[in-house]
Amino acid sequence: MKATALLLELLRNGTQLWVEGDELRFRAPKGVLTPDLREGLSRHKPEIVDLLGQRAKYVLPSFAQQRLWFLNQFEPDNTFYNTPIAVRLTGQLNVAALEQSLRELAQRHEALRTTFASVEGQPLQVIDLTPSLAWTLPVIDDLRELPESERQAEARRLAEEEARRPFDLACGPVWRARLLRLDPAEHVLLLTIHHIAFDGWSMGVLFRELAALYETFSEGKPSPLPELPIQYADFAVWQRQWLQGEVLEGQLSYWKQQFSGSTPVLELPTDRPRPPAQTFRGARQSLTLPKPLTEALKELSRREGVTLFMTLLAAFQTLLHRNTGQDDIVVGSPIANRNRAEIEGLIGFFVNTLALRTDLSGDPTFQELLGRVGEVTLEAYAHQDLPFEKLVEELKPDRYASGTPLFQVMFVLQNALGSTLELTGLRTDQLEVDNGTAKFDLVLDATEGPEGLRATLEYNTDLFDAATANRMLGHFETLLEGVVADPEQRLSELSLLTEAERQQLLVEWNDTGTDYPRDKCVHELFEEQAERTPDAVALVFEDQQLTYRELNRRANHLAHALRELGVEPDTLVGVCLERSPEMIVALLGVLKAGGAYVPLDPTHPAERLGFMLEDAATPVVLTQEATRHALPPAHAARTLCLDADRAGIERASTGNPSSGATANDLAYVIYTSGSTGKPKGVCVPHRAVVRLVVNADYAPLKSEDIVAQASNATFDAATWEVWGALLNGARLVVLERETVLSPRALAAEIERHKISALFLTTALFEQVIREDPKAFGPLHHLLFGGESVEPQRVRQILAGGAAPGRLVHVYGPTETTTFATWYLVEEVGEREAKIPIGRPIANTEAYVLDAHLRPVPVGVAGELCIGGPGVARGYLNRPELTAEKFVPHPFSDEPGARLYKTGDLARYLPEGNVEFLGRFD
Repeated sequence: MKATALLLELLRNGTQLWVEGDELRFRAPKGVLTPDLREGLSRHKPEIVDLLGQRAKYVLPSFAQQRLWFLNQFEPDNTFYNTPIAVRLTGQLNVAALEQSLRELAQRHEALRTTFASVEGQPLQVIDLTPSLAWTLPVIDDLRELPESERQAEARRLAEEEARRPFDLACGPVWRARLLRLDPAEHVLLLTIHHIAFDGWSMGVLFRELAALYETFSEGKPSPLPELPIQYADFAVWQRQWLQGEVLEGQLSYWKQQFSGSTPVLELPTDRPRPPAQTFRGARQSLTLPKPLTEALKELSRREGVTLFMTLLAAFQTLLHRNTGQDDIVVGSPIANRNRAEIEGLIGFFVNTLALRTDLSGDPTFQELLGRVGEVTLEAYAHQDLPFEKLVEELKPDRYASGTPLFQVMFVLQNALGSTLELTGLRTDQLEVDNGTAKFDLVLDATEGPEGLRATLEYNTDLFDAATANRMLGHFETLLEGVVADPEQRLSELSLLTEAERQQLLVEWNDTGTDYPRDKCVHELFEEQAERTPDAVALVFEDQQLTYRELNRRANHLAHALRELGVEPDTLVGVCLERSPEMIVALLGVLKAGGAYVPLDPTHPAERLGFMLEDAATPVVLTQEATRHALPPAHAARTLCLDADRAGIERASTGNPSSGATANDLAYVIYTSGSTGKPKGVCVPHRAVVRLVVNADYAPLKSEDIVAQASNATFDAATWEVWGALLNGARLVVLERETVLSPRALAAEIERHKISALFLTTALFEQVIREDPKAFGPLHHLLFGGESVEPQRVRQILAGGAAPGRLVHVYGPTETTTFATWYLVEEVGEREAKIPIGRPIANTEAYVLDAHLRPVPVGVAGELCIGGPGVARGYLNRPELTAEKFVPHPFSDEPGARLYKTGDLARYLPEGNVEFLGRFD
């Protein structure tokens, strides 16, 4: 056996080895040194002495130390395990006594004079045994030369600089001190200790002993502290000897049961996508809970037979549940692991981490959740001796570079009483120091002090903004207020939002009302426009064009003919025509007759057309000889051919008919694709269309505009194109399908007709950018939407020097009448992964709600629901589906007001825009 292998074998068996002069010393548990090991020790003594060096003791690290050492090997310059302490000292400081006290602490606690060596790739504790340790306080930083107004800022800068300076675990030391002198009676003591030698409990030990030593050394007396019974190295040796065999199996069996199956990954609503590798960059935000709330939480805990820790943990898990929608929540939490009297007075890294996994399914009351959390916590305490590092080693959870195993968030409850430094003759104030790191995605640290609970949220700045962390803290406080008010509320009933947030989400961001002719029908507004501008060109198709007077006259002919066939309000009339002037005449004529048009695409399969005709029960279908053959032979509707029957149609009156239709009556029924099941006929009233195109904020069309009809009439974008043009006195240019699908042909038509307003699906929009990025330059309004867009494509058009006057990203299901939200795209940052769908258009409301139709906070995913007059009347002949998707409006007092549940996953961004996330699974 080689000397290094022999050394590791001895250390693993609990042997402690050190060198005094030329002598090799050791202390081994009974029965460990077998004859073979003794013989090897004798044979390799010179090599082992050489390995060990002088005046040092070598011990294997604890499991927790071993994990931190390995992490340090991967990122030796990291500072996320630095523990910074800053204390302002006001009064006459005895610097010599302070330095002597710090030196005595290092001499007293081996953990503070330990470094870490690597032998065969394994870490070893190297404990300096020098009797008189040459440890002195570094040179004092004298800030008195600075103007008084700058000293505090400089002290804070130096404190953060010190906190962010890495440690060299191989060379040491593992802690350091720095003293800042602001004036003769004011100093700031900076202590920075690596977590490998320190934990939260150690803070109290350090403060108590430093206070006792400073007092006696200031008086010239010797240390009053009794000798420590053991050192941290003894604990490390004991831990490895004890945790094996039946003890190990007993601990492991519980934790393996807790984490059987797949381990949940908490899908937190982040401000930015998770980077490929975890960076540990972080910051902190804090708030102090009011004293009455703190006391009420304690009283609730007593009443329910749980600890304050359990109550706060249950609330934190509720917050995570409400933010993620997940029921299986794992939260890490540290436990002191000082369950033996001999180690209570030691400075060292004893703390263990418990992974507390709680089932929040079934929407329990908070009271019921407390019971679940209490049971999980007590069972975890009973099995707390298994080091977290050992659990991870045994479970082998899926690893990913951008997060931590088993859990991504942590909760800590600390008692600040006893964690404050008090030095004789000095006033001491502990200062907060941010070392700019975060070990996890989120760490909620609740500190109990005389003023109440102070909640500090440490967050990864790659994922979250400061505003998001502040909101989460505010939601935590609101949640706790609801809990103490009524713990029998279900988790879904507990409010997260402050009144100001509710006002913002429900009122301010949905204050979209504008003046529009809400009681006018589409055809009535067209008739008014035709009277104002009778000779203006209304419609262009290839080399044909119609003025507003001519279009109105031809539509009136058709309307009177349809009324003679029995068409009246809410009568459904099929329109099976190609894109052409006759198509526009047909749509307008149906509305003038009082009916509602049902667009039928002659290129669709006969089975689909047959289903639509049967479902809509249309008594009349408008068509032409060229498209008549597309209709199923067996359909029951009467067919009126606009070309073959033209003579009869033109004998009808040219005056505007009185249809009797109202703004609440149907304007059209458009069928969905049926990709998710049977096609659904969406019933859209006149008012919904009018609200879409009159006084529209997203694309304010004027009579000077020239609008392209690039969409088939069976696609609801045609609603905006046709009626957006004709109700605003603009010119409608009908484009052939083949033209729209050819980027270069489309660009030519835009140039030829001087088109100023165009809508394209996202797919077509991106295709045109790829093939002819300058095609959109002449446009005043370019709208795109229908699916997620690649930000790089939008950046390309914005940077190419040929961007349209207004580039608008729009969103809207057919059930909300074409468009529901809009976002004016003016710039797209390099880090932006999505382009928002924006805010609701005029006279429309957009809400992001949970499954119980309650608003979710900014940044949290929920279902996008649309309200306002643009919401369709429902689905034709599908009352059960209508009731499921069109629900009573929970935030409106208007009689009969409804919300449409889109089934789309979305979230609010901080500035009020909505971001589309995808469809619900």
